Amino acid sequence: MRYFKLLFAALFIVNGVAAQSKKPNIIFILADDLGIDGVSSYGADFFKTPVIDKLAKEGIRYTNAYTVPLCGPSRALILTGRYGFRTGSVNQDMTANIKPSVENMMPAILKKVGYTSSMIGKWGQLPLGPAEFGFDDYLRYFGSGVYVAKNDKKEKYVVNGTETLLKKDEYMPDLMHDHMVNFLSKHKKDPFYLYYSLTHVHGEIIATPDTKPGTTDYKELYADNISYMDKLVGKLLHTLDSLKLRENTLIVFFGDNGTAGQAATIGRVNGQKLSGKKGTMQECGSLVPMIVNWPGVIKKPGVSSSLIDAADFVPTFAEIAGAPLPTTNILDGQSFAYQLKGSKGTSRDWIFTGLGNDWYVRSANWKLMKSGDLYDMRKAPFEEKLVVLDEKTSLEKQKLQLILDKLNPAGGYLDNGDGSGRHANKTKKK
Repeated sequence: MRYFKLLFAALFIVNGVAAQSKKPNIIFILADDLGIDGVSSYGADFFKTPVIDKLAKEGIRYTNAYTVPLCGPSRALILTGRYGFRTGSVNQDMTANIKPSVENMMPAILKKVGYTSSMIGKWGQLPLGPAEFGFDDYLRYFGSGVYVAKNDKKEKYVVNGTETLLKKDEYMPDLMHDHMVNFLSKHKKDPFYLYYSLTHVHGEIIATPDTKPGTTDYKELYADNISYMDKLVGKLLHTLDSLKLRENTLIVFFGDNGTAGQAATIGRVNGQKLSGKKGTMQECGSLVPMIVNWPGVIKKPGVSSSLIDAADFVPTFAEIAGAPLPTTNILDGQSFAYQLKGSKGTSRDWIFTGLGNDWYVRSANWKLMKSGDLYDMRKAPFEEKLVVLDEKTSLEKQKLQLILDKLNPAGGYLDNGDGSGRHANKTKKK
């Protein structure tokens, strides 16, 4: 009897240590063209996201998270942790020139410490394919805003090297979800990194499977798409719960840039119109929703005003996974892992945003543009006021100018197109 008790105790200790030492899973959910005016926990007036709001209530909702205001350069920054002037990702077309022999993306970094990875959804303007940059598994479609097959256009997608055409009765976001469930089920015993790149809510905004037949009003259709995105996040959480993975899984929900086009004219936050939208260098081109949920680790849920730069995900995830960071290139991110664990650390004082031939550096209260203009951001995201310099504001400008001088974006890759960051070759050849 004593032998069996000792054996049981030994097995308990071994299993306990194994359970405690298992590396955390990391799920990065990237919404497309979703600004803070599309998430109700941020005060959105017209759209409801109860599942995402619950993630925020049980985790940390960040109110000052920034990225590049356009999808291709934003995704390159998120996955490499390096500013566009270093990688060449300063416009949509130039983003396609980065090479895996030069740039280390997140899956390749985590692979060194035993992580299996999957990229599901939009690969966008990034070059080659997910596998070439280290992803073990993927389902990718081409372009943006792919929801259903259309009579005048064949929509193709690729699953781990096999090309398939989207069928008439298929809804791409549901295919993505099914692929994700298969990946999670297959790798539930492995530490995994899932880069879940949603279709929602990129235009063209069309009816979802849940939309009431006959709906044509844009605002109603957009609200339906927001709701379906929220529903998909809920289905992901249900899958994690059913596989008993939730407690050991870090979930980050993030927007790839601000709200786009017609949707940006509709949205309001607490009754007020936001300053800027996708593709602009105003506040809400780059300010995006960011929610972090980690049930087994975050002890004090709440709202954080800490500055977060999209470059920060690479060092944060690497630290959480225990992965060494690459040393061949300059990394621009700063880990915020300590904030999730409730330990002491130093938060960043500024974020940098560059797109096309323009850029700025922003502190908590001030923003300095490439042009030298200084903006008072104390009433952001609703207002940004051009400053008339005095003794105090001249000092603030000097502080930010020193940061820009050290970064020296003008000494890196420069936009080779029209300067907007959208495309490199807009000029017709004569």
